[in-house]
Amino acid sequence: MPFLRARSHEVSGLDSELFSRCNFGEPPQAVPTVRKDVRDVVTADFRGIDAVVHLAGLSNDPLGDLDPERTYEINYRASVLVAEQAKRAGVQRFVFSSSCSTYGAAGDDILDESAGFNPVTPYGESKVMAERDIAALADDDFTPVFLRNATAFGVSPRLRFDLVVNNLVAWASASGFIRFKSDGSAWRPLVHIEDISRAVAAVLEAPRERVHCEAFNIGKNGENYRIRDLAEIIAEVARGTEVSFAQGASADLRNYRVDCSKYEQTFPEMPLVWDVPRGVRELYAALQKHPVSAEEFEGIQYCRIAHLRWLIDEGLVDGALRVTSEVAA
Repeated sequence: MPFLRARSHEVSGLDSELFSRCNFGEPPQAVPTVRKDVRDVVTADFRGIDAVVHLAGLSNDPLGDLDPERTYEINYRASVLVAEQAKRAGVQRFVFSSSCSTYGAAGDDILDESAGFNPVTPYGESKVMAERDIAALADDDFTPVFLRNATAFGVSPRLRFDLVVNNLVAWASASGFIRFKSDGSAWRPLVHIEDISRAVAAVLEAPRERVHCEAFNIGKNGENYRIRDLAEIIAEVARGTEVSFAQGASADLRNYRVDCSKYEQTFPEMPLVWDVPRGVRELYAALQKHPVSAEEFEGIQYCRIAHLRWLIDEGLVDGALRVTSEVAA
C-alpha cells in the first residue's frame, strides 16, 4: 500500500497471488510478501505484526456468484480464521475490509451504520457473517474495525474493469458508447481507491477508544449516484459518447444509498478528497495513455471472474480456487 508507506508504516503482505498477471500501466510497488492462501494461515504468520488490514476475498458480487460455497469459505470462514490467528499472535488491531453490499436491497433510504443488513448476494452475506464473528473476538487486547466500503473506482496498478465507474469509462474510451444492462435507476455509493487507503490509515492511527469494534461507511455523502447519472458525468469527459439502455431492462436488485457522516465526524483530520467527476477524468486520461480494447477490459486480465475461470481452465488453479502451479507471469 503506497499510501501507508508514505505515512511511514512498514508494510508486508500475505497473498495467494491469483491476480499477479493483472497489471495495468506500471506494476505495483514491491512489498515483502508471504505467498499463501488465507485458508491456510497459522499463528506464526502474524508474529511481530502490530496490525492486520484484511483485504483478501472473492471481491465482488458476480465473482461471489461463481461459486457461492467457495465465497462463504474464503470471504467468511477464512476471514474469521485470519482474525483468530492474528489475535493469538498478539496483533492488537484488525481492520476488516467489509462492504456497503451488506445493505443490499434498501430502496431510496439513506443508511447509516445502524441500518439493518439486507444482502442479496453471497458476497454481501459473507461480509455480514464475517463482521458478526470477528466482532465476537473483540476484547481489551484485540480491536477489530469494520470498513464498509462503497463501490470502489479509480486508477491502480491492478486496475479492475468489473467495477461500475471503471467499466463505463473503459467502454466510453474504447468504443464511444455505453450500453446499460439494467435500467440504470439503482443507487450506488462510490469511493475512490485512494480514499479507501486514506480511511485505512485513519483507523490504524486512531486511538483505540475511537475505533474499538466500530463500523464505518467509507465514502462521501455527496457520492451516492444513480447508475444512469454516471453516464452523463462520463459523457462530459469523453465527448461524443452514446448512451443506451437494454430493451425492457429492469432495475438492479442492489440498490442502496449510504450516510458516511460517522467517518467524517470521527476523523476530521483525515477527510476523503475524491469525487466521481475527478476520478472519471483520471481514468479517462489513464486509458488514453494506456489504451485498452473492449475485448481486453472484458477479458482475462482486467475482469476478475474471467481471470479466475482462465486460471482454472489452464490448470493453474483447481476447482476450490487453490493454486496448483505457478500463477505469476
